[in-house]
Amino acid sequence: MPPRAIWSGTISFGLVTVPVRLHGAIRDHTLHFNYIHQPDGSRIGYEKICKAEGKPVPDEEIVRAFEYEKGEYVIMTDEDFEAAKVEGNRTIDIRDFVPYEQIDSILFRHTYYVAPDDGGERTYVLLREAMEDAGLAGIAKFVMRDRQHLGCLRVRDGVLTLEQMYFADEVVPTEEIAPPADVEIDERELTMARQLIDAFAGDFEPEKYRDTYRDTLCEIIKAKHEGQEVVIQAQEEPEQPTDLMAALRASIAAAQGRRGAPASGGDLDELSKDELYERAKKADIPGRSQMSREELLEALHAA
Repeated sequence: MPPRAIWSGTISFGLVTVPVRLHGAIRDHTLHFNYIHQPDGSRIGYEKICKAEGKPVPDEEIVRAFEYEKGEYVIMTDEDFEAAKVEGNRTIDIRDFVPYEQIDSILFRHTYYVAPDDGGERTYVLLREAMEDAGLAGIAKFVMRDRQHLGCLRVRDGVLTLEQMYFADEVVPTEEIAPPADVEIDERELTMARQLIDAFAGDFEPEKYRDTYRDTLCEIIKAKHEGQEVVIQAQEEPEQPTDLMAALRASIAAAQGRRGAPASGGDLDELSKDELYERAKKADIPGRSQMSREELLEALHAA
């Protein structure tokens, strides 16, 4: 059974329209927690309190307002928001077709799958095939939940996707946070840094990466539910390398060991993370406090 559609309308390019539905393309695996009153296990509720009177306010007395200046509010009505609505609130209106690689990924906000609605399959396939042949993505405007959005239509695995995008003026410029232009680096350090990048280079495999924080939280929740005691392991503060060249050399050796070393070998493989850390400390391996057990093992093998 396909997921529930969150929006339905049409894709419009020129005089051609395609009836479509939007479906969420991402599953949110974030763990959600509740606040409860510990003595009786009851959920905590929240009231809307007037800060001036210090008492609850009924919903019918609550209005939306914009702070035009400090302490000065402009009250908005439903009619005001209705007047600001733009036409085509059920249309993904393609304005341009552009090379996808020209779009900076910082503009991408959220991804939706675009499925054909009943009776729109033929025109949908026509648009999909034409876009694939052209190798271009469609830049469109659309309205969802009373807000106008910028979007990018592209083909992925035989399905159209709509990337909700930020408008250009929503992206913070980098001038204020970029390092000074006159910072000098040592050519030897640059060479080593390039070697380190080469040692980690490879093809992108999204399945390799997991949310280990979420996994650990799930293990703790399961353990506490089963009445087990959760032991907190002390974590050391990350060490700042005192010798950048030494840190680069050790990092390259560890990365090369990760790529070329066998999965097991020697007494090191039998040691715990704490024991490996003590060995790394004696070997003066830079960055050891930030390494996982596997990284400590690789660094020690390479040392």
